Amino acid sequence: MKFDWNDLAMAFLGAIFVIFGVTLLADGLYHSDVPETAGYAIEGAPVEAAADQAQEKVIEDASMMMAKMDVSEGEKVAKKCAACHNFNEGGANKVGPILWDTVNRPIASVPDFGYSSALRTYAEGGKVWDYAELNGFLYKPKDHIKGTSMGFAGLKKTEDRAAIMEYMRSLSNNPAPLPEPEDAATPAAEEAAAEDTATITGAQPATATDETDQGATSD
Repeated sequence: MKFDWNDLAMAFLGAIFVIFGVTLLADGLYHSDVPETAGYAIEGAPVEAAADQAQEKVIEDASMMMAKMDVSEGEKVAKKCAACHNFNEGGANKVGPILWDTVNRPIASVPDFGYSSALRTYAEGGKVWDYAELNGFLYKPKDHIKGTSMGFAGLKKTEDRAAIMEYMRSLSNNPAPLPEPEDAATPAAEEAAAEDTATITGAQPATATDETDQGATSD
């Protein structure tokens, strides 16, 4: 039997043709483009969520609304605090300190009240409960003063903070004047927002012994 090299060559070329054809067909059926950036984006990505959180920390100043608020509205909001705070002149401390004559009073200064170490430390340097401090603390106590034992979640509505601040201002024999526009800052909140914004662009439980503990305000 004579070996036919032509038949062998034809068979080999035929096999290559079949393999090449199958490869082209498979590539056409299952081809997928390779993205420029590995991975995939999730709607509502962490960066957007972090940006929203940073924006939330830019607390709207409530003091500029105080002049429009009725004291009775603030008294209603203050009912959230009544279980832990006394608002009456000469009244006794409760779970939280008395809140009579609070505006512009030195922080952590009510006699015979056991403040947390966090609040005593925060008060160093002569800090007082001015409108900016009250606004920030009322918004979210545990963010405004890290480590406070204040258990209240805070007042997110600017109108509620303005109302209770006006009510607290009235609880004095010599009420503090309403704030001027240049006083309407919340330094701690603005600093937190700046830190969060820098982080985003660059990368990446309560006991009752504090200023306002489980009430809505602090001293």
